[in-house]
Amino acid sequence: MTEGHGPGETATGGRPEGAAAWDARYLSRERLFSGRPGGVLVAEVAGLPSGQALDVGCGEGADALWLAARGWRVTAVDISRVALERAARAAAGVGNVAWARADLEVTGPPAGAFDLVSLQYFPLRRRPGHAALRRLLAAVAPGGTLLVVGHDPAGLTPEAAGGFDPADYYQPTEIAALLGAGWTVLADETRPRVAPAPEGTHHTHDTVLRAVRSA
Repeated sequence: MTEGHGPGETATGGRPEGAAAWDARYLSRERLFSGRPGGVLVAEVAGLPSGQALDVGCGEGADALWLAARGWRVTAVDISRVALERAARAAAGVGNVAWARADLEVTGPPAGAFDLVSLQYFPLRRRPGHAALRRLLAAVAPGGTLLVVGHDPAGLTPEAAGGFDPADYYQPTEIAALLGAGWTVLADETRPRVAPAPEGTHHTHDTVLRAVRSA
C-alpha cells in the first residue's frame, strides 16, 4: 500500500467493508493515498534480491510500482475496481505488474509462489481457524519474505477510532505468534513512523513483522 492511510482505514480510523464500500471510498477523493511507497517497505525490501512479489491490498499502486522499478515481478491485488483502475493508469508504460481484483479473505493466492508477500496496513479481519491468513502465509515461497506493517493500535484513541476496534483485525505481532516452525522472525517490533501521519490521524508508530520462510 502507499504511505498514508492503510487500505481499509478512513481518516478517522473506521474501516469500510466490501468492494462497493471500497469503491465509494476511493471515489470520495481524487487520490486517496499519498502516492509514495510505504516507508517500512522501502527500508526492509531495498536490500533483497528481486523475484516474484505479492502486494496485498495494493490500492492506487505506489508500492507495486516501486517494487517493479527495482526488478520485482509484482502481482498487485485489491478488492476495489476503482483503485485498480487508478493504479493501472499510473503504471502506463511500466512492465512487471499484473493488477488483479480479488477478495483475499475469500480467494487465496497460489501457494509457494512469491518471494515476497507484502501486507502494508492491510485490514485482515480475524476469523476462527485463521483460514484467510494461513492462505496468505502459504503463498510465501521457500526462502521468501513475509512483510506485515500496521498502525500501532496503542496510539489509536477511542475518539480517533470512530467505532473501529483493532481487536477485530490481525496485528503483526499476532501473526508472528501463528507462524510456527519453518519460519525465522527477523523483526517483530513497534517503530516510529518514517513519514508523517496520514491527514486526519495521529499515528506516530508502526508495528512491523518481517519473517523468512525456511528454504
